[in-house]
Amino acid sequence: MIPIRDRNPSGTFPLVTVSIIIINVLVFLFELSLGRKLDSFLFQYGVIPFKVIYPSDIPASTFVNAYFPFLSYMFLHGGFIHLIGNMWYLWIFGDNIEDTLGRFKFIVFYLLCGIGSAIVHVYFNSRSGIPCIGASGAIAGVLGAYMVTFPRARILVIIPLFIMWEMIELPAIVVLGFWFLIQFFTGTASISSIKGGGGIAWWAHVGGFVLGIILIKIFPKSRYRYSQG
Repeated sequence: MIPIRDRNPSGTFPLVTVSIIIINVLVFLFELSLGRKLDSFLFQYGVIPFKVIYPSDIPASTFVNAYFPFLSYMFLHGGFIHLIGNMWYLWIFGDNIEDTLGRFKFIVFYLLCGIGSAIVHVYFNSRSGIPCIGASGAIAGVLGAYMVTFPRARILVIIPLFIMWEMIELPAIVVLGFWFLIQFFTGTASISSIKGGGGIAWWAHVGGFVLGIILIKIFPKSRYRYSQG
């Protein structure tokens, strides 16, 4: 299922959501300008589980290059599709969570979900030397928060059916619950993978989603409302 839009208008302009999207786009344009230096840049600012777990094994390892990536990694992307996919989900679902929490608390919420998702990724991929990059862990937190805050909100999705494409509206709890199950079961299957640690960071998605559900219940709400569709 590919979400197109939700029928759940926010009450305020999503300044933080839009700002996060702009920052991600600008950082990606900077990545494109690096040319051959891009790989070393991603290895420095992406989260590398092995570097975190075994910092003494990394020459000249410091707090900055071992732990600052828990913040910086969520603003890096590995390609246009990676960037567009993440920003599309954030655009659809981020405005309502920003509206619910308020701008400052949404910033804190977003960053905590991103950091927490990286910690989960490191736990399940402790021997990996591949940098984890992307906003999907933080955005997964937004999805988790949206699912429990607006479970009945209607989401317009595209469902590929062989050579046909069907567009239907489904409740958020169905769309986002299905998304989470895919992440969870694929992440579980990846544990037994011999190569492990590469490709999609499934457990970062799972961790971010669960953390988003927890945090949205803890954070004071600036505007708490439910969409009826």
